[in-house]
Formats: sequence, C-alpha cells, structure tokens
Amino acid sequence: MVKFELLKKQLMSSPRSWLVTGVAGFIGSNILEQLLKLNQNVVGLDNLSTGNLRNLDDVRGLVTNEQWRAFRFVEGDVCDFSVCSEVCINIDFVLHQAALGSVPRSFEDPIATNRSNVDGFLNLLVAARDANVSRFVYAASSSTYGSHLGSPKVEETIGTPLSPYAVTKLINELYADVLSQAYGLNCIGLRYFNIYGRRQDPNGAYAAVVPKWINSMITGAGVEIHGDGETSRDFCYVEDAVQANLLAATTQNEVAYNKVYNVAVGQSTTLNELYGELQRLLSVSFPHLTKAQPAYGAFRQGDIRESRADISKIKQLLDYSPKYEIRDGLEASLDWYANFASDSNI
Repeated sequence: MVKFELLKKQLMSSPRSWLVTGVAGFIGSNILEQLLKLNQNVVGLDNLSTGNLRNLDDVRGLVTNEQWRAFRFVEGDVCDFSVCSEVCINIDFVLHQAALGSVPRSFEDPIATNRSNVDGFLNLLVAARDANVSRFVYAASSSTYGSHLGSPKVEETIGTPLSPYAVTKLINELYADVLSQAYGLNCIGLRYFNIYGRRQDPNGAYAAVVPKWINSMITGAGVEIHGDGETSRDFCYVEDAVQANLLAATTQNEVAYNKVYNVAVGQSTTLNELYGELQRLLSVSFPHLTKAQPAYGAFRQGDIRESRADISKIKQLLDYSPKYEIRDGLEASLDWYANFASDSNI
C-alpha cells in the first residue's frame, strides 16, 4: 500500500481531471468517492440503466461541499458518440466502468449486452483518442478466461469465452490493443475478479452473490447455492479495485502501458466457505442464522468452476497491493448491507 498512499498525497497536491463512466454504479461510485476525497475534478457519466442516483447521494454525504462542487454529473449513454465526445473534453484520465454486466443477462439479451459493452466501449475509446486523453483505463473481466482450466489465472493464457458477456469483454481488450498501437492511446485493462462491497445492489435478478446472500440471510429469505458449493472465486473488495484504477491511470512506468491486469486478492474461496463466513459474521446480530442452512440447486450456464488470479504482474508493474482478504472486506461492508436491508424493508 506504500505506493498507493504516496499517490494519494501526490494527487491531493496536484489535482487532475477524470472521467468516470458508470459513475452511479457500484464500482463507479466508489471510485468517485475516492477521487473527490482527494480533491480531484471529476466528470461522471451514467445512463442510470443499472446505476442509481442513490449511490451519488451516498457519496455526497461523505465529502465536503467544496469537493462535491468539483463533480459534474452527465446523464447519458456511451452508445451515443456525441455524448462520449462531450464528456472527454479536457479530461486527463478516463476510467471506463460502464457496462451491462451479468453472465445470465447476456444469455437473455445478447444484443443489448453487445450494444453497451462493445459499441459503447468503441465510442468512448475513439472519443478519448480524439480528445488526446493521457490514459484510458477500462473494466475488463475474469470471465475472459472462459474454458481455461488452469489455476491461478495468468493474464497471457485464456480459453474460449463461455458467455456473450465474456465475448464482449474479450473484444474490449482486442479493440484497446489495436487502437493503442494504431493511435498511440495508452490503454490499461483491469480484469476484475468478483468485486464486492458497499453500494453493490443486492436486489434484482442479476445481483452478485455477496450482496444477494447477505440481504437474503438478513431478511430470512434463505440462500440458494448453484451447484455443490465447491465452486470457488477470488473475491476482491471494492477499495482494492479503486486502488488498481488510480494506479493504472497515473503510472509513469512505460513498460506497464497497454497491458491487461488481474485485479484480485490472489486467494480462492468456495461458495460453501463464503456462506460459512457470512453466517459467522451475521449471527452476532441475527441469531436466527446460527443454524440456517443453504439450499443447493443446479449449476448455472456459463459459470466457471474455479477462479483464482495470479496477481504478480499487477504487483510488479503497477505496485498494486491488495489490502482486504475476504474476511476483512466482508467486515468492512457488513454495516452498509445491514442498513440497506433494513431501509428496503421499512
């Protein structure tokens, strides 16, 4: 964390201009919070299809009035090239988080997924090129590893995509690589591994496992595990993803440019282990969970059996150092989820 702490001090003394797409979403709003606390100037873009103004209100309550005035929100869609061009004006760094996530949703509506994740990505990439931004950092995905069975996952070795969502994320990497070579635009892709934390909405058909389970356990709805529970993931707390974005945007290490990096902790947690950890933490305040047991259902289409990242590359080239192991991250976000569940059931 030494490098990141030094970077934060440098940014405080020398503010820059940032564009964060998907700013009203889970990861985008956490990035916004960090940037504003560092007195940065931020333009945020979101079409509010999956993002929520509630997240921006939450950020506003955590920063000063002066810091909030350094933020300009634009409600718009990356699928509109004119909007992309407008928000890239006078921007130093682009942090592109906007996308239609979820493997199941991509099977249900591959056309919408492609439009947002491929067409929108290319629009923003070209707009950033035209505006001569210094760095284009984008949210890639561990789903790109697809059918590759090796563990841990190393950036240079991938398999065949197993979902339309994974296809779109692989295409993003290909476009970024080609355009960086053709136009000299410095791009860095961040392959997120199961990011979780504050402001990750537990509601909806495509909710991620951590917020969905916490909400279900608190409200007594029960938890269903897809498969036998031995499916494993590399769960990464959102503040470590924020760290990766800021390091990628500002690195002066030219060897690090135009590459893709795993963003994770480098540890594997099975779904059974995750349930047990949540049960342990939540039982303190919700005693009814002490003896609760999950239900087991069918495996989901397109799911990867094991996912653990090799993070040596991002540690070496970007000086990334994850701060939160799974227990630390769950403890850090539990109050937020408990409050969300309470507010949702008033």
